[in-house]
Amino acid sequence: MGMTSSGGSGGHGARRRRRTHVMSEINVTPMVDVMLVLLIIFMVSAPMLTVGVPIDLPQTSANPLNEEKEPLTITVKNDGAVFLQETPIGVDELAPRLIAITNSGYDERIYVRGDKNVNYGQVMKVMGTLSGAGFKRVALVTELEQGS
Repeated sequence: MGMTSSGGSGGHGARRRRRTHVMSEINVTPMVDVMLVLLIIFMVSAPMLTVGVPIDLPQTSANPLNEEKEPLTITVKNDGAVFLQETPIGVDELAPRLIAITNSGYDERIYVRGDKNVNYGQVMKVMGTLSGAGFKRVALVTELEQGS
């Protein structure tokens, strides 16, 4: 009789051990799904991150410059409005703000983006302000010509 009771309990224990089989394989399907979704999100959002203030840049056949870090950009819109990065700013406030941002680093590269229809004098006023403040590395931004 003792064998019957111990045999019954032993059978349940063995059955439970078989059910708790450890899976030794890694299921990568959910990870691949998540990575594909992230890839699509980044592909869609990346071009929107580099836009800034929308203007119509002049075109040229000059070679593009390669920069490792994001440069300081000053934009002069068609109506003469001046922007530092994406923030509207007055021309008289430009030099003190740039000096504060660069910690008096006058060798910092500064890009000036001017709409192709903006008054030439307005762009020169901005560049004169930068030059008068002591910034030496000021460059104009253009688009690559369509035929190039």
